[in-house]
Amino acid sequence: MLQALAEASIEKVHQTYQLPARMEGKPQDGWILVDFGDVILHLFSPDRRDYYRLEELWSKGKIVLHLQ
Repeated sequence: MLQALAEASIEKVHQTYQLPARMEGKPQDGWILVDFGDVILHLFSPDRRDYYRLEELWSKGKIVLHLQ
């Protein structure tokens, strides 16, 4: 599912904004990072999300979209 989410995000952003993207990570590792330049998309499996708890580390950052 992580791979599909990453690919769909890359396709949509490219179609809408013509931005290149670079993807790092593997779905089996539970974390994929997609770099759009000024925006970084983190896609986590539920267990990786619980482990890293980025929401706590970046509590003052602006959440643009939060999906569960």
